[in-house]
Amino acid sequence: MQKQIKKVVIPVAGLGTRGLPFTKEIPKEMLPIVDVPTIQWIVEEVLSAGIEQIVFVTSRGKHALQDYFDHSPALEAFLRKRGKNELADKLQRIGSLCEVMSVRQKEPLGLGHAVLCAQPIVGDEPFAVCLGDEIFPPWDDTNRAQPPVKQLVQAFQKIGSSVVGVMEVPLAETKHYGILKIDSHPKESDAPFKVVGTVEKPQPEKAPSRFAIIGRYVFEPIIFEYLKSTPKGAGGEIQLTDGMTQLCGREGLHALQMQGCRYDVGNPFFYVKAQVDEALRRPELAQPLRDYLKTL
Repeated sequence: MQKQIKKVVIPVAGLGTRGLPFTKEIPKEMLPIVDVPTIQWIVEEVLSAGIEQIVFVTSRGKHALQDYFDHSPALEAFLRKRGKNELADKLQRIGSLCEVMSVRQKEPLGLGHAVLCAQPIVGDEPFAVCLGDEIFPPWDDTNRAQPPVKQLVQAFQKIGSSVVGVMEVPLAETKHYGILKIDSHPKESDAPFKVVGTVEKPQPEKAPSRFAIIGRYVFEPIIFEYLKSTPKGAGGEIQLTDGMTQLCGREGLHALQMQGCRYDVGNPFFYVKAQVDEALRRPELAQPLRDYLKTL
């Protein structure tokens, strides 16, 4: 019988330093792509994979994320009274999207620690993890049949071990990512391949490969036990990659190459690019934007 993935952990407790000064008071996950917050793109992606429960790992000042997915009866009534039923329907849909829970990360001790904070809610079930600043909007359906989380869930159910989403990056960029150690380059780009270890943000000359972890994972619950015993690593934090390396040597860890559009919205260039790409998808914005860009 296939193991079902019912929960996703989304760590959103970070300080959002790449988005300052905007993120001084507003969570970076609320950064909008035109008029849709980054976090909504992520939630809709995981819902498409059949995941039912969203677990936010939060910190002080992050209440807006959970509030966003709540109902707003007064605002909806106000809009309907003024004949703005389409907008009211949109807000009503957001409030009905998913079941949201949260747990507090009281100290900024790293991504591994943030995931570990979710154990009381996740329990002994397999679960997904999505990082809050990586989005894969469905803008390029010709290049992939399924959203990334759905691909990973299907791979997990097929191979029966934890699996991580990766992309190949230029060698000069390895210092920005967790990088995989592998025995051999995968022969097929759409098939899971075995991971033998991970390294957190290696310098290019020390990178064991160019396969970068890009913020999508499905884990067996044993990862919690490894994170509990993981000492502080790079940056004085408990690194998720260190726990993943322990998985490699025991239960096993596989990787799956992700295809299609990916945006790191914490990077100003990719954030602007996401805005442009989304605007060009919308009939009411596409032509005016094209006309404006031609004048530059």
